[in-house]
Amino acid sequence: MSRILPDAVIGGTELPQDADVVVIGGGIVGVSSAYYLAQRGLRVVLCEKGLIGAEQSGRNWGWVRQMGRDEAEIPLALQSLKLWRGLNGALGADTGYRQTGITYLCRTEAEMQDYRNWTEAAKVYQIDTRLVGKSDLPGLLPGISGDFVGGMHTASDGRAEPIQAAPALARAALALGAQIFTSCAVRGIETEAGAVSGVITEHGPIRCRQVVLAGGAWSRLFAGNLGIDLPLLKILGSVARVSPVEGVSDMPVGASNFAFRRRLDGGFSVAMRNANAVPIVPDSFRLFPDFSAKLVTSWKELRLRVGRRFLEEWQMPRSWGPDDITPFERIRVLDPDPNASFLDRGLQHLAKAFPAFGAARITRSWGGLIDTTPDAVPVIGPVERIPGFFLAVGFSGHGFGIGPGAGQMIAQMIAGDTPLVDPKPFAADRLARVRRTVTLPSAA
Repeated sequence: MSRILPDAVIGGTELPQDADVVVIGGGIVGVSSAYYLAQRGLRVVLCEKGLIGAEQSGRNWGWVRQMGRDEAEIPLALQSLKLWRGLNGALGADTGYRQTGITYLCRTEAEMQDYRNWTEAAKVYQIDTRLVGKSDLPGLLPGISGDFVGGMHTASDGRAEPIQAAPALARAALALGAQIFTSCAVRGIETEAGAVSGVITEHGPIRCRQVVLAGGAWSRLFAGNLGIDLPLLKILGSVARVSPVEGVSDMPVGASNFAFRRRLDGGFSVAMRNANAVPIVPDSFRLFPDFSAKLVTSWKELRLRVGRRFLEEWQMPRSWGPDDITPFERIRVLDPDPNASFLDRGLQHLAKAFPAFGAARITRSWGGLIDTTPDAVPVIGPVERIPGFFLAVGFSGHGFGIGPGAGQMIAQMIAGDTPLVDPKPFAADRLARVRRTVTLPSAA
């Protein structure tokens, strides 16, 4: 059984008639949005079809980094890191965040040059990233072996615990007056004069003037029922927990074919880096023009897979009415099988680089579906032609690290404050498919 069980969050049982804002989705971005909205005194309701943090927000690597981000994301990563540093104290709970540093390792001079280029471009942001040579590695990473020529290190980066972080934020939002409902799918939104006027859940309607869609891998399906053609495809991430190992650094480390992070429970989360399984589904063909350029540039990292998911998504309804049972009610928690061969090979590569892992054994593994955009930059902000409707989707595997900053930015937008991070790079209308297809009827 691969299912991840995050810390349980006990929500409400009786829906309110109205709210200022309804947040759809209980992952790290959704609960961060609810928390920062509640901080501003807004009446917030969060609806999650399953459990808080039970999908990719609880299944990721647990890295919190600025290093290596797309330049468009760097300001948001910086702001998120500031928030992560203070979250344990602000929430009165342990998210698992620790400032440990992160290191990327290089086997070739070409990889080193890529990191030199990134470091040069990121200088304007004054990040403490530095390149390290081969002779620096033993002092930085005890127990290292292998043919590495150097790497890139950022001391101010860190790690957190995925199964703890989203629930901790959710409980803090509850303490501030937000209402949270699990096993409560939102079926659609209602509008008046083209603007948001409420949502329809499986348990009844809630009147509101603002809605935040933070639905992760479900976001394209939900938005499509509203006439918004979001170009999002899903990538399968696979992670394993291995038994405790001594004499290895506390910091997360990644190389071309492995990654690891020490967990608070004493074990390690390991993965195969730069190898992503991409399930072939009907949307793969619908969105091929949007993703073709990315497919070419990332071909070496992608492993296309045809499996039962194609048939599952082919049979899944793409539209429904407010009284219909939706796909969100039929599948409460996405629990895909991990790619076992990726994990076995990742651990083998890791053991060659750090021989201490030679005796480590996989004790549990899990998969998670990652929603990704064509440019791997999230969509955060309003859909201009539907006043009151906001998107926080398409985080492309970066949502855990930048989730708090994204939630804060959404809260600032809704409250009418100037966002601390320029929202322009994250605008929905940068995507041509979104510009062409927002056709929301007067009621959905």
